[in-house]
Amino acid sequence: MAQVTTKDVMEKFELKLVSGHEGIGRHITTSDISRPGLEMAGYFTHYPADRVQLIGRTELSFFEMLPPDLKKERMIKLCSQDTPAIIISRNMEVPQELIEASNQNNVPVLVTSMKTTRFSSRLTNYLESKLAPSTAIHGVLVDVYGIGVLIIGKSGVGKSETALELIKKGHRLVADDCVEIRQEAENLLIGSPPPLLEHLLEIRGIGIINIMTLFGASAVRPYKRITLIVELETWDPNKTYDRLGLDEEKMKIIDTEITKLTIPVRPGRNVSVIIEVAAMNYRLKKIGINPALEFSRRLDEVIAMHDDLDEYE
Repeated sequence: MAQVTTKDVMEKFELKLVSGHEGIGRHITTSDISRPGLEMAGYFTHYPADRVQLIGRTELSFFEMLPPDLKKERMIKLCSQDTPAIIISRNMEVPQELIEASNQNNVPVLVTSMKTTRFSSRLTNYLESKLAPSTAIHGVLVDVYGIGVLIIGKSGVGKSETALELIKKGHRLVADDCVEIRQEAENLLIGSPPPLLEHLLEIRGIGIINIMTLFGASAVRPYKRITLIVELETWDPNKTYDRLGLDEEKMKIIDTEITKLTIPVRPGRNVSVIIEVAAMNYRLKKIGINPALEFSRRLDEVIAMHDDLDEYE
């Protein structure tokens, strides 16, 4: 899981740092955001101190009604040792009691010009993306007809060469060799390249090539949802491969199961064309058109018809 600090949030959303400068490196460990209304009223029994605290107009207007001694007490409790940051929305003025408490406990206090609800939504989306469970897989991720196809297989089987053929046909490269994968939501896997390998493709005998330089910006994209996995393997004459497509194999990455196809590789097979067809066929299945099931239905009808004829005779 990636780490996010208060400084990262400050730079991402261009927030103004008011106080608590020494705590700017604090880690944010959850995407949940707290609106400390009950805490302003004095109820700290279930105070989620590890969350970013977002204070809007409602909380501040209530705070201004408190007597001076309670104002100081509430802000000291709000600025706990676990609190990563306190953010004030709408460019509202930060109470002096909060500034003093934040400097005392090194809790960063920041200000945004955005409205509270809008900023809460944007910050939540950002944190969910950055803090999502992640892993890395050896393979190539290509956008084929809008389908994120993750090509895997043993080293030297031809993954990068197949990706190069697909790119020449107008499809787009996301990542080669190492694909970083984040699960940003249930059944949602997003693949992207490591910064070091972005736009690069390794072809044995040639070396490393820059796809964006050779084919232009339209030949690459920074990330893509993974919806189909294609495993390339050397043709094994003793193995029985699926010829109808009725059996759907799955591969689990993190907590998500993705449809997986196994394509045997041998001289004379155009793997890039097969992957193009696989991507188009996957899209057809998603809208309810399944040629394999249709063939099976027709076969059952023919068998049933012959059985009826035999009985009649």
